[in-house]
Amino acid sequence: MSNVTATMVKDLRDKTGAGMMDCKSALAETDGDVEAAIDWLRKKGLSKAAKKSSRVAAEGLIGVAVNGDAGALVEVNAETDFVARNDTFKEFVKRAADLALLAGGDVDKLLAHPHTPGGASVKDTATELVAKIGENISVRRTIALSVNPGVVATYVHNASSPELGKIGVLVALKSTADKTKLAALGKQLAMHIAAAAPLALTAEHLSPEVIARERAIHADLARQSGKPENVVEKMIEGRMRKFYEEAVLLSQTFVIDGETQISKVLEKASKDLGAPVTIEAFVRFAVGEGIEKVDGDFADEVSKMAGH
Repeated sequence: MSNVTATMVKDLRDKTGAGMMDCKSALAETDGDVEAAIDWLRKKGLSKAAKKSSRVAAEGLIGVAVNGDAGALVEVNAETDFVARNDTFKEFVKRAADLALLAGGDVDKLLAHPHTPGGASVKDTATELVAKIGENISVRRTIALSVNPGVVATYVHNASSPELGKIGVLVALKSTADKTKLAALGKQLAMHIAAAAPLALTAEHLSPEVIARERAIHADLARQSGKPENVVEKMIEGRMRKFYEEAVLLSQTFVIDGETQISKVLEKASKDLGAPVTIEAFVRFAVGEGIEKVDGDFADEVSKMAGH
């Protein structure tokens, strides 16, 4: 059995809100597997769903660039938040986001692209920055969206500048409507996505693995009621509908007004703007999303550096 540490227990508690002893039991039962422990707690009714992996630990910034009907996001990681506030680092991320537009959201093309005209590549510039700043720096991922006709709107949360922050969102709105009005709507939708973190545009866009995992958890919870199987099946379907309402963008409640479904927001916008408005695609990046943090003992590290 994996050795369950206090740090593991605390991290699981932060992710689930469950009690310390329950978290310890969950980790013990699942041999230290965090994702399995989350499911274990949910099946016991001790934790709410985590719509996305909450293993967020790496520092850094999300950079955003947009040019009318095209936009790009890039995530650049550093070891500490101190470096993420460094002006040289911020300039590098902003430039990387601009170049991500040219690279079409392909991380390999971005890394190979000259950071400045005739200069070193983005990859080599990052290596130089490591030597200058003294911390590991990684261009982790990038993505680009484009739409025609329409606009790509952006939003940056916890922004250190208009184009840099901890969460970045792109929304591609397809429409022949006035671009200025479309951009204003897109900005509000991007703010919603930053806050609500939808998993997909529609239920059909959800991965089969995500749906299967949710159904298995809700089936386990429903059967604990001891009710007949036909009743259990109805309970499962009801809980899955609730999951879709929370996880699917078009089914979510607009955070701006707290009452209108996103699909209805688009219907109203189509009438108000005089042309159909649809969400072609969206993407949301959060710094460090899905990266495991490796915790160490600082005193032990210092001792090893001193040769003890």
